[in-house]
Amino acid sequence: MAVIVENLTKIYGTQKAVNDITFEIKTGEVVGFLGPNGAGKSTTMKMITCFIAPDQGTIRVDNFTAQQDPREIKKRIGYLPENNPLYLDMAVMDYLHFCAEIQGIPSDQIPNRIGEMVKKCALNSEKHKKIGELSKGYRQRVGLAQAMIHDPEILILDEPTSGLDPNQIIEIRKLIKELGKEKTVILSSHILSEVEATCDRILIINRGKIVADGTSSTLRQQSQGQELLTIQIEPKNGTATEVQKELLVLASVESVRPVEGKEGFFQLQSKPDISSRKPIFDLCVKKKWYLMEMTGIETRLEDVFRELTN
Repeated sequence: MAVIVENLTKIYGTQKAVNDITFEIKTGEVVGFLGPNGAGKSTTMKMITCFIAPDQGTIRVDNFTAQQDPREIKKRIGYLPENNPLYLDMAVMDYLHFCAEIQGIPSDQIPNRIGEMVKKCALNSEKHKKIGELSKGYRQRVGLAQAMIHDPEILILDEPTSGLDPNQIIEIRKLIKELGKEKTVILSSHILSEVEATCDRILIINRGKIVADGTSSTLRQQSQGQELLTIQIEPKNGTATEVQKELLVLASVESVRPVEGKEGFFQLQSKPDISSRKPIFDLCVKKKWYLMEMTGIETRLEDVFRELTN
């Protein structure tokens, strides 16, 4: 089931928390909504789930719009907010039964749905405990179980691994990837590694605007406007300073700096849209230097994120 957002805007006082954003999420996609704190991620998710109303724009889920059919959209969405809203005094099984009733699941189907959620979210060993006795990781699993209890076609997860330890993060990521095989998933985070490890596609939002949309590899390629190379050169005669000086003379080269602690290694940046690989090779042949290594440096998602959000 697709989610279509068009010209969505939300204003608080004089601040545009979300500023005229448009995007589409296709059925079966796992999409990461990435941005710094305060970028507008949670506000957008609250509008998609009909928790708050937009000031402008439209949200469509299947053939329903948030403005005209909020109840129908809510039926089709499972939502895990950033602050997991659990009743700590309730036992896990009682809480899931309560959530199932709220979602309108017929009474004769509730036990089976609870059993499926306990199995899918690996809650069997903790299912008879009170929620307040659970670790943060298990509480997140309970939150995911309540979001899925009514078998929604779309899952919206706002910072689902917030506050978890590394082992718990790995477990929740694995669960989300499994869910992505069956459902459309929108995952909000400001943790780059989480989004890259879990999502098929990434939307980067900054100051309420969508500033990038694509796979992690696509975003890196789009950002890599200038070639970065690590090279190792061993001259028969001469010094590293002379090698650096000769490299800087090349018309394609913008900058060269020695790699600290690694003799004969340099990090070289080419000018925009030009490759220095062949000129470097030709220079080494001309000077009778040994070119021991020439490796391209791929732009990291962290670098892309900083470039787009600073």
